[in-house]
Amino acid sequence: MTERSKAVDEHDAPIARPPQEVAAVAGGAPAPRPAAVRRPAPARRPPSLKTTVVAASAYLIAFVFLFPYLVMILTALRPQEELRRATFLPETFAWSNFTNFWSGGLARNLGVTLQVAAGSTVLVLLVALPAAYYTARHAFRGRTAFMILVLITQMFQPTAMLVGIYREFHQFGLVDSVWALILVNGGFNLAFAVWILHAYFSSIPRELEEAAFIDGNGRLGALFRVTLPLAMPGVVTALIFTFIAAWNEFVVALTLITTPASQPLPVALNSFIGQYQVDWQNLFAGSVIATIPVIILFALIERKVVGGLTAGSIK
Repeated sequence: MTERSKAVDEHDAPIARPPQEVAAVAGGAPAPRPAAVRRPAPARRPPSLKTTVVAASAYLIAFVFLFPYLVMILTALRPQEELRRATFLPETFAWSNFTNFWSGGLARNLGVTLQVAAGSTVLVLLVALPAAYYTARHAFRGRTAFMILVLITQMFQPTAMLVGIYREFHQFGLVDSVWALILVNGGFNLAFAVWILHAYFSSIPRELEEAAFIDGNGRLGALFRVTLPLAMPGVVTALIFTFIAAWNEFVVALTLITTPASQPLPVALNSFIGQYQVDWQNLFAGSVIATIPVIILFALIERKVVGGLTAGSIK
């Protein structure tokens, strides 16, 4: 048999069809499909020793960091007579310690803290955004020296210049004013924001802005419509770090603000610490309330903070 005849025979051979198609062609009901065979699930392998050690270490580190907060919450719920008892859980929960926070006037101090933190954050972003964008997009003479100078200013602490800060604000009549705290916190957090935003703007390709120019956008239009949305993780990182730093600031506020009603919450909580005794339950209750807003803010934007820090660390 020749090769050609073999090919013809293979072409003319009947094609194997499923039983359903054969029955449908014959005019009968389709044959039932065979039942699916269940395969046993693969056995789960026990975790390796390395995985177990890493997981146990992670839980241990989390416990070490969270245990002080647990003690703070439990102490805030203890009544006065149970502070010296050697019990981990309080026998009765004194929720009045938290209600005393609002009735005792500390809510006003919490509002002052919110004003200072929000005002400092807005001031830092208004100055850091154009400064970081200009240094990232324009290779002017002395740019490297300028960025090094910005980094050096981050090393100065407000406590080292506290006397000079007080004299300057006293001369301008800003002592015992919320604006003094906004300016100080904004000034000392500006260098970090410029450095982070400069690194993030530098990582964005210039071609995206050039495409925006072709579409008819100017420099500001390209910045707000193209570059700034892409740099949002860096903006959020600068925002959260500035907000937390201004929220927790204590030394400058203790020096510049003398009126109890105008003091931020960290300074107002210091009034629970006396010369001979400490009002622990009210102090810890106020500390718990002061911690909640920062935790909520950080939980909402934690992913963008990690992305912004990663971009700022590799540029």
